Amino acid sequence: MTFQHGLSSDRRFLILVCVVSLCLCFQTEQIRAESKPTGPVFVDIPEQGQVQFETIQGEENVPTRFHLEPHTFPFSCQFKRMSGPVRVYDVTFPSPVKTEVAENNTVHGHYYQPAGSGPFPACVCLHILGGGFELSEMSANSLARQGIAALTIKMPYYAQRRGKGEQGRRRMISFVPEHTAEGMTQAVLDVRQAAAWLASRQEVDAERMGVTGISLGGIMSALSSAAEPRFKKVAIYLGGGNLALGIWENPHPHAKQFRKHWLENGGTYESFLKIMKPVDPHTYGHLLQNRDVLMVVAKHDEILPPQSSLALWESIGKKPEIVWLDSGHITAAMYIFGETHRLTTFFSKWETE
Repeated sequence: MTFQHGLSSDRRFLILVCVVSLCLCFQTEQIRAESKPTGPVFVDIPEQGQVQFETIQGEENVPTRFHLEPHTFPFSCQFKRMSGPVRVYDVTFPSPVKTEVAENNTVHGHYYQPAGSGPFPACVCLHILGGGFELSEMSANSLARQGIAALTIKMPYYAQRRGKGEQGRRRMISFVPEHTAEGMTQAVLDVRQAAAWLASRQEVDAERMGVTGISLGGIMSALSSAAEPRFKKVAIYLGGGNLALGIWENPHPHAKQFRKHWLENGGTYESFLKIMKPVDPHTYGHLLQNRDVLMVVAKHDEILPPQSSLALWESIGKKPEIVWLDSGHITAAMYIFGETHRLTTFFSKWETE
């Protein structure tokens, strides 16, 4: 994770993902809403509705920064296409956070609905830093094909949430640490709202919910699960904690550029740590000790040092299953076939079954 969007490493990662994913055959004929299909039975979803966000057991442990009071919020849901046996919908709902960038105040996502009446386990899928959404969409598609309802969302200042003109320069992760902390906080609260939307669905079992993501999505999965008691399972791919130290010691050119800029403007490591600690998964690792956690990390990660992954793992009590891929951050894409199977297996098995 670095303080710059659209990194060349992210682009290489996406290219490699696209090449490897050809063998998975995830992309099937897309049938538009004008010709809604017949065949498998699906639970209907209204085009407009209201969701009641209610606090549940465990809310008392949620860090104050990520607390939400009970409230009602609207949503819209439009059928988009079929992906094999899965229905895909466009979903939007308001962010609990109101920013100066109007576009950023609406959360956009895709709901992958399995066929049948359920109740299905459910998962929120989060995307990578560079703004490529193919990987999170592939994960959601694969989960839904295995009977796990999945919702992808775009995090703050990504895609449709990006402003216009000067406001369009704002990013969730940036060279301004205060902006990064604000963006990560909003992302967590957006994920909480997404979890409430999933829990409200008739075909979803609200007692079997989780979150997953890769790279930035992995970091945010860990942070979001610490703030959302509904998530019983957490799958963290290429993520970690102790972010301030990891960035400060990272040899990546963008990390060096950030440190130089920060120090030249009067910042110190201590002042950087003070800003980042409240949004670091490592800070809240103890809150995941009663969750079912899977961590998949790269032995030779050149973006997020392995020490960061170990720091998060240790903060959770050294209990999560941790899988070490013999790869770097980018070349981890070569393991996508096996890891897709691992991911769907992880979210398919529940102790209550």
